[in-house]
Amino acid sequence: MLAVIKNAAACAGLAACAAITPVHAATPASAGTHFTAAPEFAGIDNWLNSEPLTLAQLRGKVVLVDFWTFACGNCVNTLPAVKSWHQQYADKGLVVIGVHTPEFPFEQDTNNVKRAIERFGITYPVAQDNRYATWAAYGNQYWPAFYLIDKHGQVAYTHVGEGDYAQTEAAIRKLLAER
Repeated sequence: MLAVIKNAAACAGLAACAAITPVHAATPASAGTHFTAAPEFAGIDNWLNSEPLTLAQLRGKVVLVDFWTFACGNCVNTLPAVKSWHQQYADKGLVVIGVHTPEFPFEQDTNNVKRAIERFGITYPVAQDNRYATWAAYGNQYWPAFYLIDKHGQVAYTHVGEGDYAQTEAAIRKLLAER
């Protein structure tokens, strides 16, 4: 119970953490979601662990866009799965991009983001979206949120919050297997 209270206090008054308990809002395209063109990365302040990337450059790859921020407990809880997918599927055509969209002013500082990337052992590209331009382009409202983009640049799957890791991984595998 104490952990729930601490988590609630950390997330109090925030639209940030999707929920204190996991939100299961997976929407695979096969369940009736229409494929829509993925928005391009917009207004990125800095690219960390990578040169600047565009979705046009990544056409032919499956892209996992992970909206996160380093001070959100729910976001941090998803990192083991995201890092595992990056390690397991990068050589099969998956590109993971963390879009770090800050909730608090101290999360806008690039040095703080760099320290968090190092602390969490993140090796995939991270786009620093301080002005919420990419966040807005996706119409995103939550941390954490996953957007899986197919090889043709279409958003094929989304998930908000923690959990459903097996479902998300199955969507990754399915998209990687498609031509």
